[in-house]
Amino acid sequence: MNLRDFRRAGHFPSLVSAFLYFDVSFMIWMLIGALSSSIALDFWPAPEGIDLKEHLKNISASVGLMTAIPLLGGAALRLVLGVMTDHLGAKKTGAIGMGLTVIPLLLGWLWANNLPEMLLVGLLLGVAGASFAAALPLASRWYPPQYQGLAMGIAGAGNSGTAFATLFGPILAKTALGWHGVFAVALVPLGLTFLFFLVFAKDSPNQPPPKPLKAYAAVLKHVDNWWFCLFYSVTFGGFVGLASSLNQFFKFQYFPTDDAGAQYAGSFATICVISGSFLRPVGGYLADRFGGIRVLLVFYLGVALCLVTLGGLLGLSMLNVLPVPPLAVAVVLLFLTMGLLGMGNGSVFQLVPQRFPKEIGVITGIVGAAGGLGGFLLPNLIGGLKTATGTFGTGLVVFGLTSFVSWALLRLVRPRWEATFLAKTEPTSPVINPHAALEPVLN
Repeated sequence: MNLRDFRRAGHFPSLVSAFLYFDVSFMIWMLIGALSSSIALDFWPAPEGIDLKEHLKNISASVGLMTAIPLLGGAALRLVLGVMTDHLGAKKTGAIGMGLTVIPLLLGWLWANNLPEMLLVGLLLGVAGASFAAALPLASRWYPPQYQGLAMGIAGAGNSGTAFATLFGPILAKTALGWHGVFAVALVPLGLTFLFFLVFAKDSPNQPPPKPLKAYAAVLKHVDNWWFCLFYSVTFGGFVGLASSLNQFFKFQYFPTDDAGAQYAGSFATICVISGSFLRPVGGYLADRFGGIRVLLVFYLGVALCLVTLGGLLGLSMLNVLPVPPLAVAVVLLFLTMGLLGMGNGSVFQLVPQRFPKEIGVITGIVGAAGGLGGFLLPNLIGGLKTATGTFGTGLVVFGLTSFVSWALLRLVRPRWEATFLAKTEPTSPVINPHAALEPVLN
């Protein structure tokens, strides 16, 4: 692929605008997860005389729900923004989305002081997570099929905003600002991005004409829509679900009694999140080069191996069979997991525009909603099983096995896809020699 040709093929300012919109929105969407350790000890202070480790175990399910609620809000609102994108255009929809995002930030700053109030803030933060439904069509509609993977990967790399949330959120929460003040700070990059978006974003002339609302129901009748929903609920849902849970995982697992534990947890969570954020374009590029299905099979299998290994080690340590895996081992395995999930996101959305080129707005909303729903379920799964079994390992193993099931199902659907909508675009030549070791998995 010639990158110079890629830049000439579309509208680069709109691609950058899509990236920035997605980036700042993702940062805001993940704020509650990034601040979860500070918020948790504020909402649920440990009773006097109670062991802190036991207290953290008991509140894991509640913290999991609190961090998952924004993901549920994002899942629902992606459907709304998907329809708006097709009717109003991606630029207007994105501007409206950023304007509405101000509301939950103000509430988080000036109002939320207990769990019910924070749950409402979390639901409203879903409008930031719904940015996916406008940002990706803004980029996708400018580029031809051979560049879809890279274009969608660059725009989708805006999930790097998660890294800003996990890195700076816990640090700022420990200052005089407190965790409430972090919501106020987030208004600054949101405002700057809004101004950039208004000036440089431009809707593609290839935008299809809006359809009547009843026409969108027709998309739901396509079985491929549901396959994409399933596959994306694992890759994107896994990425955002783990990103929301990593602060809690590192704090509760490795720094439960350390006063600076939230900051340490945020730093290690950021290391892992960066992997998935910045490798998403790589996943799109590899999908363009070798085929979306081929590389996605590798990613699913890799995620399964990493999570089952880490979860198994944590479970065995709970049974006193092995010691707790060193922090470095957990960071490496989660770094690899997040990288594979990030690349998997790029690969899924290399395939989606090829199957639904004329319905990219609404299909992005539907598939994106499925991803958000997967993200909502995962923190609840991890937190709930932590409370029930006493270890994070159980939830990690369950998700690892889910990724393996996705690998098997993708192999099942592959022949039909390659014989139909991928017949003219999917690479058919074998993988070049440096990747020959992957050929059994790819095929």
